[in-house]
Amino acid sequence: MSLTPILTRLTAGPATVVRAVAGRALPSRLAGRTVLITGASSGIGEASAYAVAARGAHVLLVARRADELDRVRAAIEERGGRATAYVCDLVDPEQVDALVAQVLAEHGAVDALVNNAGRSIRRSVRNSFDRAHDFERTMAINYHGPVRLTLGLLPAMVEQRHGHVVNVVTWGVQAKSPKFAAYIASKTALDTFGRIVGRELLLDGVTVTNIRFALVRTPMIGPTKLYDKAPAMSPETAAARIVLALEARPLTINTAAGTALGLFTTFVPAASDVVFAVADRLLPDSSR
Repeated sequence: MSLTPILTRLTAGPATVVRAVAGRALPSRLAGRTVLITGASSGIGEASAYAVAARGAHVLLVARRADELDRVRAAIEERGGRATAYVCDLVDPEQVDALVAQVLAEHGAVDALVNNAGRSIRRSVRNSFDRAHDFERTMAINYHGPVRLTLGLLPAMVEQRHGHVVNVVTWGVQAKSPKFAAYIASKTALDTFGRIVGRELLLDGVTVTNIRFALVRTPMIGPTKLYDKAPAMSPETAAARIVLALEARPLTINTAAGTALGLFTTFVPAASDVVFAVADRLLPDSSR
């Protein structure tokens, strides 16, 4: 394996990564590659599927809703791209194992995996004393499902000596925002899993990027009326960051606000606890 990708990941800052992608000669690094995207039937996953297919990749679309997957697949094909749809509920281990077996049988290996499917819940711990199932369900879709899928696809990546995993997480892993104990805990677990996998398999040619998104305007944030007028990224802008992750392969893609809040939480923990505690009491829970 060439040491160039390793040195790039060790030395390139965000500005360097952006310049590298902006100045990359066509065709895209994704041209001719096979990219599997979960949660591809709507939101960030759907927008990412269009963006990745437009760069010449064969996109494997994974989600629970067959009709929506067929719609996305048809839209990609109408634009001249390649897509294959797979119905799978990532909460069901047997379905995940069957998906892995089918994908490997039909494609041999995938070149990149985007763990995008997820579930958010915004509810304070005070209102969760009798709701352990909220934590279990959120961990099942946000952590256990992606981990099982990743573990199933990694051996073929290692064997072919190249592969990339993109984990869609949240800036909450840095900020530790109140009311998101179930959601942020599950995404933090995935974030940590990704970083360790990236370290262990780097010399095997497999890399991992964690994208820590802020608010994205998708149906997932609908139940929180507080977000109706809040600034939010479009799914298309989020998809551009996923393409950046796939092409440039940085370790992480953060937001300025997330980085600032992470530093605040790390270096002034007592003061940050007071600020977040007050914010928690001032802001109401969401409808679910």
